Amino acid sequence: YGGMGLDFSCNIAVAEELGHIRCGGIPMAIGVQVGMATPALTRFGSHELKKQFLVPTIAGDFVACLGISEVGAGSDVANIKTTAVRKGDEYVINGGKMWITSGSQADWMCLLANTSEGPPHQNKSLICLPMNLPGIHVAKKIDKLGMRSSDTAQIFFEDVRVPCKNLIGEEGKGFTYQMLQFQEERLWGVATALTPMETIIQETIDYTRQRKVFGQPVLHNQTVYFRLAELATELELLRALLHRAVALYVEGNDVTKFASMAKLKAGRLTREVTDSCLQFWGGMGFTSEVLVSRFYRDLRLMSIGGGTDETMLSIICKYMNILPRK
Repeated sequence: YGGMGLDFSCNIAVAEELGHIRCGGIPMAIGVQVGMATPALTRFGSHELKKQFLVPTIAGDFVACLGISEVGAGSDVANIKTTAVRKGDEYVINGGKMWITSGSQADWMCLLANTSEGPPHQNKSLICLPMNLPGIHVAKKIDKLGMRSSDTAQIFFEDVRVPCKNLIGEEGKGFTYQMLQFQEERLWGVATALTPMETIIQETIDYTRQRKVFGQPVLHNQTVYFRLAELATELELLRALLHRAVALYVEGNDVTKFASMAKLKAGRLTREVTDSCLQFWGGMGFTSEVLVSRFYRDLRLMSIGGGTDETMLSIICKYMNILPRK
């Protein structure tokens, strides 16, 4: 379908390289295209659907977006309210989606919607939804703390009709398909954060080496150089965990636990690295002129988007069999 036929480890290599871009929004937009909105279509979609949606997306002619989160359901995917009711050979879609990356410019959406009244983990389906259909309303581009170069939209659906053949895989399997997509999304997110953290640490070393306070470089204070060494060590531990998870995933294993651990650690470590390093920049760190302040804002999303830290902890506890049953 126009791709290179490489395994997922190559996605991660690309994601790490994209970290050299000096903002978070562009790697995130590319990540939606290659690792968030398309894996389920690639794995479970029909040949016709792949020709219609996957081929132009891989070519870069279509922009894709992922429609999961809603105003009342972000990390709690089972609680989404958007419906797709089958009428003849069409689904009629009503509801809305929130926090949709690339939503204002997308050509199609990988939409998760309720297609029956069954149990919440068995009543959902993924649908390829063209974004030019009547009844789709892009309400607004959201003004955000960080990732400000990224287009993030709120979208409403009012009696939107889409052919039933646009269903990805089997009806009712959407929750399962999306949980599989989340593995790739979370691993991609971790990979894109590694290089920015590396860059911030190095730029902080360079700055504190030449900036003098009380007659000596800031870097020469033990609290500074010990902290930078500690952060660099934590970064390499995260990289090792990511690469282990990716190697297992390429071999066909379920890496939900390891992907969740890596995502949790990345969210927390990006906050530690950016906060600690910004402090060492002093007043200059509080300006918009330096990279550390941009990543302080951009990388804050790591603990929220694609599942919050708390959701990652719940998933890890579930796999450890220590999560209390409801």
